[in-house]
Amino acid sequence: MKTISLCMIVKNEEKVLARCLDSVADLMDEIIIIDTGSTDKTKEIAKHYTDKVFDFKWTGSFSDARNFSFSKASMEYIYAPDADEVLDEINHKRFHDLKEVLLDEIEIVQMYYVTPKEHNTVQNAKKELRPKLFKRNRTFTWIDPIHETVRTSPIVFDSDIEILHLPESSHGKRDFSIFEKTFKEEHNLSEKLIKMYAKELYKCGDKNDFFNALPIFLELYNIASSSSSNITNCIPEILCIIAHCYRLKNDVLNFFKYALSNMVENPCSEMCYEIGYIYKENNDPSEAILWLYNCSNETSPVIDVSIPGEKAYILSSQCYKELFDITNDSTYLNKSNECISKANSFSLPDIL
Repeated sequence: MKTISLCMIVKNEEKVLARCLDSVADLMDEIIIIDTGSTDKTKEIAKHYTDKVFDFKWTGSFSDARNFSFSKASMEYIYAPDADEVLDEINHKRFHDLKEVLLDEIEIVQMYYVTPKEHNTVQNAKKELRPKLFKRNRTFTWIDPIHETVRTSPIVFDSDIEILHLPESSHGKRDFSIFEKTFKEEHNLSEKLIKMYAKELYKCGDKNDFFNALPIFLELYNIASSSSSNITNCIPEILCIIAHCYRLKNDVLNFFKYALSNMVENPCSEMCYEIGYIYKENNDPSEAILWLYNCSNETSPVIDVSIPGEKAYILSSQCYKELFDITNDSTYLNKSNECISKANSFSLPDIL
């Protein structure tokens, strides 16, 4: 049976830490808790489960804290949960069974991350695979019978284990400050971070969050437009954030400058939604309906799957209701009700 070190980073997790550790502690051969500055009873709770509780001065980087936690591990594998995760009874057994049969060559085990609807923040599916279990000491293997080379990509196993993610609150505000700090220091963001930043803004950002992001995304657009850029694939997401910001400012000129700049080459559901929204706000429900139709039926989302599946139908319903109020034509009222029905039937896809 493989041995496992649990390595967790925490800060002010007194409400959820015991719940998490109670669900996994007996599966672990070592528990390591890294505290990044708690002011509540987090460390006191952690010490009920392990004497390996360490302080780590927060640097503004989760990777720094994770790397420090991994450096303390001594078992064959490392499990890296967050404090707001839970293993239920079925998946506790699956994890136990995995320990017994895990092959030596497996270096990363992915598990399904499941966030119930009432807790969902930024997921675009009911569950998604994430790397959660890691081989601590990786061995190098030569491959190919001739012109041999060392295998550089890890061997990954997709397990059937499902981890329940039960956050007490959204982490959006915390994440936005880290995105902003990273851009200020590096004057760029990776493709992954741009996509995550855009998704978190759409999913849980307020007006001020978008306004704070606007100068960053304008600069990212300039970078992405360069022929040598490595973030060109992010242009649709970048433009959606910029357009959304200008819509919030009711700056119609700049809105359409950016909203239409990439519509021919890379149309997406979010931009069609933004255009439909601004037409509705400017008292043109008929034109809004056309763009919202394109949002739900002619394009695909790049940030938020609920926009074409739910939000566009809600907005379309409002537009049809406005037309009914103007014309008293019951056809519009029927269409409004149809749109509400479609919005109510939306659910996230099962797996991302």
